[in-house]
Amino acid sequence: MTTFATSRDIPASPEQVFAAISDPERLARWWGPAGFSNTFSIFEFKTGGQWSFVMHGPDDKNYLNESQFAEVDAPHKVVVQHVSEPRFRLTISLVPSATGTLVSWTQVFEDAQIASKIEHIVVPSNEQNLDRLTVEVVGN
Repeated sequence: MTTFATSRDIPASPEQVFAAISDPERLARWWGPAGFSNTFSIFEFKTGGQWSFVMHGPDDKNYLNESQFAEVDAPHKVVVQHVSEPRFRLTISLVPSATGTLVSWTQVFEDAQIASKIEHIVVPSNEQNLDRLTVEVVGN
């Protein structure tokens, strides 16, 4: 298995959710699992743009991340190609729903063995990312 997918209905418009993704200050507040913070060094939010940042873990370790925005289609979709290890492609889709926006989060790893080894981290981390995005968009 190389694909991990989850979704969340957020009670806000696609434009409001997209704003929390496209604004680097807001994105830095919610990106990553619970307990992590971020320092962005490059944030070129456009198709083909670079994204370089350090995630600061609750274990006091720093995790360098190098990515490229493979696709930016406001306010519908963002595709991130994570070019540092582990390599994966993350597609975030925003679709209007009866109560706001359905956020679909699909992460496809290049290497099935790596995906299998880190599944126990990826699955809860993706849910925590969506929890944090929801709080960023609607508060609470």
